[in-house]
Amino acid sequence: MRDEEGFRAFVETHGSALLHAARLLTGDHHRGEDLVQTALTRLYLKWGRIDAPLPYVRKALVNAQIDQSRRRWWGERPTETLPEPTAPGTTDVAGSDARDELRRLLAGLAPRDRAVVVLRYYCDLSEQDTAETLGIPVGTVKSSCARALARLRVEVASGAPS
Repeated sequence: MRDEEGFRAFVETHGSALLHAARLLTGDHHRGEDLVQTALTRLYLKWGRIDAPLPYVRKALVNAQIDQSRRRWWGERPTETLPEPTAPGTTDVAGSDARDELRRLLAGLAPRDRAVVVLRYYCDLSEQDTAETLGIPVGTVKSSCARALARLRVEVASGAPS
């Protein structure tokens, strides 16, 4: 029997932080929501058998993002400009997305580097915990983090991410 109330309390407590981490991993609000839903579904299926649900769901977030980034998408492609003009008085979603500098900068990183930065600095995990979550050596976390931060510094200094 699953502890429905325990799971619900977990989601209420950690849901917004997980959503923000997923948005940083994906670079998109809607894909972040989908990612959180996927990770929470995986957690729910194992709820009650997991001793540490937060590290489990963080790892599920990263793994789901990596899985999604490997899939080839044949559907719609996002563009910088909308095909139809924005009506006066409405919010320009593309413009507001462009102003979100952190998401834009993180989107320029390789998926693993992005995961390392998000887990280390947003989720505030130690190098050891980040390594365990991603299933990589601590040295790889250190080098990936150093490489990612150096690239972010260059991008911020140049003012134009690649």
